[in-house]
Amino acid sequence: MIQSEILPLVVAALAGLAMALQGSLNTLLNKTVGLWEATFIVHLLATGTVAALLFLGGVGTGELMRFGRAPWFSFLGGPIGVAITLGVVIAIKKVGMTYATTSIIVGQVLAAMVIDHFGLFGVEKLAFSAFKLLGLVFLALGARILLS
Repeated sequence: MIQSEILPLVVAALAGLAMALQGSLNTLLNKTVGLWEATFIVHLLATGTVAALLFLGGVGTGELMRFGRAPWFSFLGGPIGVAITLGVVIAIKKVGMTYATTSIIVGQVLAAMVIDHFGLFGVEKLAFSAFKLLGLVFLALGARILLS
């Protein structure tokens, strides 16, 4: 693998680590204030963090006012983020971190394969193949072993 491909994979792995940490912290907050309240607090703090970075930290491209040019469905990421937070907290609370995270990863990879294959939402098309299907099957089998 060439050097330029390694850094994005390390960043993605770190994001995965952060997602596991976030899920467990959100579940802890849920135990204290309730599911919907925790979801509200998490997203309020996320909004505040991004606002501070944009307006006080000087990050971004300065193109915020172009949001009206985005396709309507690109805004579904917000409500989907709420559904993800709710689903992760519910799953972790019911089955634990390992089982929930394993199921999340299998679902993410399956969805990613469909999105890649059809080039949905502006991503580059990456054809589905029998070899990729085999990889997904092995991933699911590995998940099943973890859940034993």
